[in-house]
Amino acid sequence: MRYDCLIIDDEKVLAENTCEYLNMFDVKTKAVFSKAEAFSFFETEQTSLILLDINLGDGSGFELCKHIRSTMNIPILFVSARNTDDDKIIALNIGGDDYVEKPYSLGVLLAKVKVMLRRFGAVEEKPQADTFTDGDLCVDKKNKTVTLAGESKKLTSMEFSLLCYLVENPDRLITKAELFDNVWKDKFTSDGTLNVHIRKLREAVEEDPKNPSRIQTVWKEGYKYVTGAGR
Repeated sequence: MRYDCLIIDDEKVLAENTCEYLNMFDVKTKAVFSKAEAFSFFETEQTSLILLDINLGDGSGFELCKHIRSTMNIPILFVSARNTDDDKIIALNIGGDDYVEKPYSLGVLLAKVKVMLRRFGAVEEKPQADTFTDGDLCVDKKNKTVTLAGESKKLTSMEFSLLCYLVENPDRLITKAELFDNVWKDKFTSDGTLNVHIRKLREAVEEDPKNPSRIQTVWKEGYKYVTGAGR
C-alpha cells in the first residue's frame, strides 16, 4: 500500500491526532512510533513524504534520516521540539527538506505537507469549485459575490475570505487557531476581531443572525458551517 505521508514520532497521542487530521483532508497518512516500526513499514509499504521526529524512543531521527537517504529519495520534513539553530542545520544538511517546530498548528502543518507533496509531484491539488450553493445561499468565489435568496450581500475582502473557508470545510469544527492560520495567516489576530467578522457574516447569510443555523458556534472551540441549515 502507498501512503501520501508517513509520521515517525514516539509521541503517540500527537502523532495519532496529526494522522487523523491529515487523513480528514484527504492526505492519506499512517503513523508509526519508533525506528523499528519505520523499518517494518518500508518492508511492505511506501510513502511519498515523511514527517520525522528527532528524538525517537529507540534511536535518533537523524540516524534514521541518513539511512533513508542512502536507500530512498523521499522528501523528509523534520518535526521536533528541538529548536536550536544547530539542530535545524544538521537536519537540513543530512537530507531533510524542511523543519517544523513543536508545538505546531495542524492547519499550518497541513499546508506545508500539501506544498511538499505538490513540489515533489506526489499529488495533484484538487481544484475548488468556483461556486458554492447551499439552499438559497450562493457564494461565487471567482467573482467574489454572495447572494441570499437572490439578494446581493456586501462583504469586506476579509469577511468574504472567512466565509469561503467556512463553506469549503462544511460540517466540521474549525478552530479559531485554524481560522487565524488559514484566513488571517496571523496567529496574533484577536478573538474579538474574529467575533466581529463572524457577526457580520451572520448578518449577511442568516435568516435570524441572533439565532444562527448556518454558522454555528462550538463553545470555547471555534465554529462550524452546517449545510442544509438555511431557509
